[in-house]
Amino acid sequence: MTLFLVTLIAFAAIIAFFMFLYYFPFGVWIRAQAAGVHLGIFSLVRMRLMRVPPSLIVDALINARKAGINITVDQLQSQYLSGGHIDSVTRALIAAQRAQIPLPWERACAVDLAGRDPQEAVQMSVNPKVIETPTFQGVAKDGIQLNVKARVTVRAAIERYVGGAGEATVIARVGEGVVAAIGSSNTYKEVLENPDHISKTVLAKGLDAGTAFEIVSIDIADVDVGRNVGADLQTAQAEADRRVAQAKAAERQYAALAQEQEMKAQTQAMRAKVVEAEALVPAAIADAFRAGHLGIMDYYRMQNVLSDTDMRNAIAQASGGGQTPSGPPPTTPPPAPPQ
Repeated sequence: MTLFLVTLIAFAAIIAFFMFLYYFPFGVWIRAQAAGVHLGIFSLVRMRLMRVPPSLIVDALINARKAGINITVDQLQSQYLSGGHIDSVTRALIAAQRAQIPLPWERACAVDLAGRDPQEAVQMSVNPKVIETPTFQGVAKDGIQLNVKARVTVRAAIERYVGGAGEATVIARVGEGVVAAIGSSNTYKEVLENPDHISKTVLAKGLDAGTAFEIVSIDIADVDVGRNVGADLQTAQAEADRRVAQAKAAERQYAALAQEQEMKAQTQAMRAKVVEAEALVPAAIADAFRAGHLGIMDYYRMQNVLSDTDMRNAIAQASGGGQTPSGPPPTTPPPAPPQ
């Protein structure tokens, strides 16, 4: 029992010793003193209690003090507790000082908290970045399409880095300017002869306004001749006109066919009326005989005229190659008059 109690006390003492070293980081405190950064041990303990890594604060403070940048422990703690990256902010301040770029502590912290790397912004200010644009397609006034690729050299504008638009906006604006410059050219040959005219025109529009970058230059990397858009549009228009003309011709054809069918129907109706009227002729002749208005000699003379007409129609049909006469069909001779 005594051995167990001794082991338990020793184990608790070891835990207490490591807890003491955790909350009293003597190694970090010695490193700070050796670097000339005077921090009390209780300041480091307070950082532990605030869940702020003392080593991270001390390293950032040592780097800043050695570079001649005056920042305080409270500023570093506030940036860390706000979710920032104090090591990146410190390196950005040192790089800006070496490059003689004005970068206050507050702006560097704002850039960091905005989700952007302040060190990258300083590096881009010193060493401009080249953005490769996609292929922009523009059409000159003569209808020839041109495919243009450009290289946009930008420098970070630190004063607009917070709240400024990104690379996508710069590329979109450059593309808009390139298409407008090509569209204002009379012929595609002008663009091929002077491609720098496009870059100068686009650069003069101030496309970097409201962005996080400053456009240094716009260089045309490649210009290719595309298809003849004007000819394609004319061909499409001609095809559309042809289809419209065909539709109108078909409409007139169907209207003519409908009119022809209507005339045929009227002709059939007239023939039916003629047949109906001819059917009444024998009865009318019989009534004329009964009433004494028609004599037997008159009847025979009428029969002779009908026979002569039939003979003439037959002769005309035989001489015309078997064509059907255009006149009405021969009338059936009426029945003999009653005796």
